[in-house]
Amino acid sequence: MTDVLSVRRFGPRTPPRILALHGLTGHGQRWETLAVRHLAEYPILAPDLLGHGRSSWAAPWTIEANVAALADLLDAEADGPVWVVAHSFGGAVALRLAESRTDLVEGLILLDPAVGLDGNWMREIADAMLQSPDFADRAEARADKTSGSWGEVDDDELDLELDEHLITLPNGRVGWRIGIPAVMSYWSELARPVAVPTAGTPTTVVRALRTQPPYVTDELVATLRAALGSEFTLLEFDCDHMVPLAKPAETARLIRDLVG
Repeated sequence: MTDVLSVRRFGPRTPPRILALHGLTGHGQRWETLAVRHLAEYPILAPDLLGHGRSSWAAPWTIEANVAALADLLDAEADGPVWVVAHSFGGAVALRLAESRTDLVEGLILLDPAVGLDGNWMREIADAMLQSPDFADRAEARADKTSGSWGEVDDDELDLELDEHLITLPNGRVGWRIGIPAVMSYWSELARPVAVPTAGTPTTVVRALRTQPPYVTDELVATLRAALGSEFTLLEFDCDHMVPLAKPAETARLIRDLVG
């Protein structure tokens, strides 16, 4: 299944040390600035998840389908377990990968992971996206980002996002390079129970303090702490949801401290 994933590769052309997973409606190139400017010494794989970017948009649209594709990718390219750095929806995928393929995961760094969330909240978000899935032009798309969780992200980073991820649709409007049916399915996936990594898997969760309601719930923290004990760490960053883009230096410092 490696051919269904479009993958960006950063750093030395050696077997990957880090697998970087983006959030819902995102893409692998979002990791470029962090990788190139702050973590250039690490070989990093940053795929577009299924239904996103330049990867396959074909069903099924499930966490398990993404895990299977990522496991195939790592089986083909890694020479041992890797650290998985994951944002938002990527955190739900990372947890399931660590649960089902312990041999592939050395540790988890989860940046404001979206997992085990309230089903009514997910329905509201899905309804809003279904009612307004696109934009009149680039300016409207930019304003939609800056009025939400991208408000703290540098303008240059937002320009990169628009250049890569905004496309002209058949109706003449513009929208993100995503499969809307896939994303609709994934909002439901975020309401599923938390997948728990195997005992002994070092797991650090970063909670973004300005995300309201929080994605990192007390229930998620309690579940992971009970399962992992001293291998679990909770950190808090004073930012909104787009942690790796809003706090790249702090994120890179955390990654380097843990990966070594």
